[in-house]
Amino acid sequence: MEREKFKSRLGFILISAGCAIGIGNVWRFPYVVGNNGGCLFVLLYLLFLVILGLPIMTMELAVGRASRASVARSFHVLEKPGSKWHLHSWLAIAANYMLMFFYTVIAGWMLYYFVGMLSGKWNHTTTEEVKQIFADLTGNPWTMTISTFIVIVAGFAVCSMGLQKGVEKITKFMMISLLLIMVILAINSIFLKNGNEGLKFYLIPNWTAVKKIGAGTVIVQAMNQAFFTLSIGIGSMAIFGSYIDKKASLLKEAVTIASLDTFVAIVAGLIIFPACFAYGVQPDQGPSLIFITLPNIFNAMPNGHVWGAFFFLFMTFAAFSTVIAVFENIMSMCMDLRGWTRKKAALINILLVFIGALPCILGFNVFSGFEPLGAGSNILDLEDFFVSNLALPIGSIVYTLFCMSRYGWGSENYYAEVNEGKGLKMPRFLKPYLTYVLPLVVLVLIVYGIATK
Repeated sequence: MEREKFKSRLGFILISAGCAIGIGNVWRFPYVVGNNGGCLFVLLYLLFLVILGLPIMTMELAVGRASRASVARSFHVLEKPGSKWHLHSWLAIAANYMLMFFYTVIAGWMLYYFVGMLSGKWNHTTTEEVKQIFADLTGNPWTMTISTFIVIVAGFAVCSMGLQKGVEKITKFMMISLLLIMVILAINSIFLKNGNEGLKFYLIPNWTAVKKIGAGTVIVQAMNQAFFTLSIGIGSMAIFGSYIDKKASLLKEAVTIASLDTFVAIVAGLIIFPACFAYGVQPDQGPSLIFITLPNIFNAMPNGHVWGAFFFLFMTFAAFSTVIAVFENIMSMCMDLRGWTRKKAALINILLVFIGALPCILGFNVFSGFEPLGAGSNILDLEDFFVSNLALPIGSIVYTLFCMSRYGWGSENYYAEVNEGKGLKMPRFLKPYLTYVLPLVVLVLIVYGIATK
């Protein structure tokens, strides 16, 4: 059966960017920037994005485009006879499923809050009542189960319609809408009274913060953010590489995807910090920022339920674009391994992902006493640790060694693939860096990630 292809380059760019763009861009990036030296951190982040993230993304795209297969089969196609690189496919498959076991739950939260904001039923709630809304949501397994199930069914329904008619068509609409909504929200925040104080906090270098935290910590935080923001290492990018033609060089495509991802992260800060400072609210990190801090701000704004609905629609699109992208990868893996049709892969995986999501849902209520990573942690934290701190960086090392080592696919094959087409070329003088330094840096990040837990 001939492999499906994207209808347009724009579709490939927006879907790949949609996979990289997620809730971490909104609830992690702005906070980390503000607490690690403002624009100094952003400059370091951009530097590491170029020297760490982009090369590994091109490798994953190259393996996908050359093999015309998902991560379940791509190493089998390209590896030398008798080698074992294909064993990584099992880690990648496990990581894609694990990611969706908790990501669909969070996407369900976004959907729940969008509906709540749009209905206006939370208008004029007090700060304590806003906290209670989130506590009631996470404390009720039935509400979370229903919202998660809706996300799972909707995501696989889109993927079952096909690459062009489903995934590409729906994601293009969501991503363009997401970008427009973000710009509107950012303009509104920037022009709020006292919003300029938030801009100063966000964009002006804060040397006191750098000195207090330590330059080394700031550098490692910037490296971490640059690496994890692109979702590389588990085949999430390789699958879209397998669907594209060879008209454009892969470095050109990677730069475009990373630029969109960075744009969303930076604009998220332009939405959050001016609003927080305008209403005297501390910009917290994690779920409390999205589900407690920002709803309180929207309650204080004129027509706040409208702005709140816009914000959670944007968050729903950001989460759902990632869900669709990873679901496409999961379905493609099943089709490559088992020969299933799209419809069969969708139906079976609705059941698998739904069952897999139940531990995360119950970890907030029924199993709340289980704290796998220490006091205050839950099953979601454990699943996120496996994906973010183990699977993604280990997979990135595998892709780097596979592409650059003579025991793998080899640097000549990689350079031929990555530089085919019009656009930016990967310089050959970087070969020693890509072969030796890059995997070592990622290894250091793995050790750092485990140590900090």
